[in-house]
Amino acid sequence: MEFNKRLLVVYLVLASLTLGYLWIDHAADRSLRSSTVVTSGVIVIAVIKVRIIFREFMEIRQAPALLCRLTDAWVMLVGVSLLACYFVGMAIG
Repeated sequence: MEFNKRLLVVYLVLASLTLGYLWIDHAADRSLRSSTVVTSGVIVIAVIKVRIIFREFMEIRQAPALLCRLTDAWVMLVGVSLLACYFVGMAIG
């Protein structure tokens, strides 16, 4: 079995992002109302993790440039949509 340094780095980055989320979650105060910083941070971490998973585990890294750009655009669209829904919901409620 061949040792793949790139895969190890990807796993470490994903694990670090997960630990970062846990740190943000524990650092937030325990009120019932969510913090804007915490929610935004979690969405950004999720978007970064999705992009990494697309590139490394779904082999988009070696795909044609158009597919790379389309998946990046999709990730950004979903991230911006989630943030927009959250902030609109905060403004309304």
